[in-house]
Amino acid sequence: MEKKEAKKRIDELRKLINYHNHRYYVLDSPEISDAEYDELMKELQRLEEEYPQFLTPDSPTQRVGAAPVEAFGVVEHQIPMLSLGKAFSHEELLAWHKRVSGLLGEPEFDLVAEHKMDGLAVALIYQEGKYVTGATRGDGFRGEDITQNLKTIKSVPLSLPRGVPSRFEVRGEVFLSKKGFKKLNEDRAKAGQPLFANPRNAAAGSVRQLDPRITAQRPLDIYIYGVGLVEGGNTFTTHWETLEYLKSLGFKLNPQNELLKNLQQAEDYYQHWLEEIEHLPYEADGVVFKVNQYDLQERLGNVGGEPRWAIAYKFPATQATTVLEDIGISVGRTGTLNPFAILKPVNVGGVIVKRAALHNEDDIRRKDIRIGDTVIVQRAGEVIPEVVGPVVSLRTGKEKDFVMPTKCPVCGSEVIKPEGEAMSRCTNMSCPAQIFELVKHFASRGAMDIEGIGEKLAEALLKAGLIKDVGDIYTLEEEKLIGLERMGKKSADNVLKAIEESKKRPLSRVIFALGIRHVGSETAEILAKHFGSIDRLAQSTAEELMEVPTIGPTIAESIVAFFRQKPNQDVIKKLKEAKVTMREEAARPRELPLAGKEFVVTGKLDSCTRTEAEARIRELGGLVGSSVSKKTDFLVVGADPGSKLDRARELGTAQLDEKQFLDMLEGKK
Repeated sequence: MEKKEAKKRIDELRKLINYHNHRYYVLDSPEISDAEYDELMKELQRLEEEYPQFLTPDSPTQRVGAAPVEAFGVVEHQIPMLSLGKAFSHEELLAWHKRVSGLLGEPEFDLVAEHKMDGLAVALIYQEGKYVTGATRGDGFRGEDITQNLKTIKSVPLSLPRGVPSRFEVRGEVFLSKKGFKKLNEDRAKAGQPLFANPRNAAAGSVRQLDPRITAQRPLDIYIYGVGLVEGGNTFTTHWETLEYLKSLGFKLNPQNELLKNLQQAEDYYQHWLEEIEHLPYEADGVVFKVNQYDLQERLGNVGGEPRWAIAYKFPATQATTVLEDIGISVGRTGTLNPFAILKPVNVGGVIVKRAALHNEDDIRRKDIRIGDTVIVQRAGEVIPEVVGPVVSLRTGKEKDFVMPTKCPVCGSEVIKPEGEAMSRCTNMSCPAQIFELVKHFASRGAMDIEGIGEKLAEALLKAGLIKDVGDIYTLEEEKLIGLERMGKKSADNVLKAIEESKKRPLSRVIFALGIRHVGSETAEILAKHFGSIDRLAQSTAEELMEVPTIGPTIAESIVAFFRQKPNQDVIKKLKEAKVTMREEAARPRELPLAGKEFVVTGKLDSCTRTEAEARIRELGGLVGSSVSKKTDFLVVGADPGSKLDRARELGTAQLDEKQFLDMLEGKK
């Protein structure tokens, strides 16, 4: 066969195989037998082996057989994959709808209903119509690179029709059908392998295999439910239009998705599937309702890492009974003694549960839970299993009351229970349990963002005695780091470079990193701006603290107590000696050029990222909004601005292009 003929036949075979893949895996309507399909695939494989110059990454033959990856890389989600708020009753759904309605000023609005799949959320990125990257949701900001593994899923298109956006990210849920899960466990049982507890664990474990050939052997599927970043292509006004467009491109969508007109239809949809849940071919633990119109979504924005415009209405929790064999104690980052149930293993909703939450000592007393009781265990979706209460009728008289220890189970120090609080606490600030968690928190992304100091290195540093508190991080040296297991010169240099870079973090991040009880990132930012330095904050009284907006007596007392402790004072001293940022230059908002002005940033800026622009606004005393409203003073407009610009025009909001914005930052007119 001539090269020209071979190329033509290869193209024909790929087109034909992709067509039959779509018929079989997406439409569930095959047109040829498995044997005929296999013959087409064999012919394509033979021709590609004979003419390797025509082999391309998006060929159907490349779904299976990629070499095992050494380790998972990291993929940054340019638009975060946010988690959803949850409703567990009609009243909670009604409350969500009422909040949204109040914010929008509209009593009713269209909703899109989708099943909340019990699978693994992923992102697929296409460049010029070709599949290039696949990633897990991860922490919402960064996920694991599982490109090769997702390529093995037959319902994932490797190429898209012409005319799609130049860079196109779709998001979906990888799952195993009930039938596929049953078959997988049957095969594992025959091979003498441990069984998967549920389809979600099986799906997650399958896509996280280091060898894509193992993933290819699992009957995985995917439903696409939306888009992420889209550059240079179609724009839609509603979520439903987007779903229809994705379907037209060949993506597989859940056929049970539905466009609804009001809250009553949403409740009817939920009740229908609550009754029919057992007849679904896959596992689902609830229904997701999304506001359909994108301009309304923009106006609603996000709060606390969750979109206001969506809610997950969960199906009722799954419960089971088992024996409470003992009550253990874990010590938290802030010294809390947290009781947990040690259970006789029990299957709850497909998951084997051995541990469950007990919240605190008062909760144990209130529920009259005793060691040896037969207890009701509840698991609701991804929520940690909890002990609901005892089955009193099954008591034998041998059950024992729980007594909170008076000594810390980790370090043996005195335990106290502050007046008015539910939690008992270890008094030793150098308690190993607290130090380990505090080091992880201190180095975490939202705090000092010291890349390289994660759970394993934190544990190794403490075990080797290289650090005893977070201040010691800044005394680490290359020679000592290289002495640790699996720590070479390059790795050590990278860690030290990250430590040095962390010294430049703003005061708000330093305050948050210290792990002061009740002080989250937003509160830390307020404190940094108000007091301007760590010294002023440390010397403040409870009364002075309560003069700060949003700071109440609980937070004030916690801050005062924190800075009163000598071990904490010693840590602050070490941070100062290391020249970590201890002052906030923008300390007096009234004297700042952007004080009292609210900005919203939309579109892509050439000189900086949106996050950097918003940070600069805050540094100069300005406020940053997530959506344009009557309170917005300026809309900063970059490339491809979207619906925020339309909203600004409607309200007559002043608009700044990038040059005008930069001039304003520099104090120019």
